[in-house]
Amino acid sequence: DVQLVESGGGSVQAGGSLRLSCEASGGTYSHYRSYCMAWFRQPAGKSREGVAYIYFGDGGGYDYAGSVKGRFTISQNNAKDTVYLQMDSLKPEDSAMYYCAVRYGGCTLDATDFNYWGRGTQVTVS
Repeated sequence: DVQLVESGGGSVQAGGSLRLSCEASGGTYSHYRSYCMAWFRQPAGKSREGVAYIYFGDGGGYDYAGSVKGRFTISQNNAKDTVYLQMDSLKPEDSAMYYCAVRYGGCTLDATDFNYWGRGTQVTVS
């Protein structure tokens, strides 16, 4: 199975930045013609929501939730086994547990579409 490990969370003041990392290992996802790696977040007491995804397949591509567009940037390393989420101009409403997830095939920002999840990294913005 795929293992995902997130890192980079922490506490920051509003307007600050953080860079999250998600390292993937195991499984055969990278052997598939297409797969998707995404970031989700779950504020305390609320449901999980999609933040951004990056598509590894024909043409590639990425997308963001409207609430983070222009402030967050998703990227990957050359080996395509680590995905980053650069978060700038952070707001208190960005505070949440952030999760990395992988699915085979195309990308969505629907958490129910994803098969593999990390344990999360906490982001707190004050």
